[in-house]
Amino acid sequence: VQLQASGGGLVQAGGSLRLSCAASGNILRINDMGWYRQAPGNERELVATITNGGSTNYVDSVKGRFTISRDNAKTTVYLQMNRLKPEDTAVYYCNADARNHQNYFLPRRIDFWGRGTQVTVSS
Repeated sequence: VQLQASGGGLVQAGGSLRLSCAASGNILRINDMGWYRQAPGNERELVATITNGGSTNYVDSVKGRFTISRDNAKTTVYLQMNRLKPEDTAVYYCNADARNHQNYFLPRRIDFWGRGTQVTVSS
């Protein structure tokens, strides 16, 4: 399974960016998809997740500003980021719990990660 992320860049505070992440490969079903971020010197943190059924979860710091969504095929996840702040600067990684015929019923997560895309917000 490969996750290809795109959409990062440099934006001024208050601006917007939209991240995309497309999953491809030997996939039968994708459960949760999500976005994480890691700023220099910090641990990777969860930003937002979305289940296969469309339920969402956000870290408090982005609630009301970021929106996570998935396409109808459930293989692409988006992160619309509005009213960006300098503290949102980080490398953003997409994540998916993806299943094939061999691991479909395993009770634990089967995590895949994209390479990361840089988001820089200038003040």
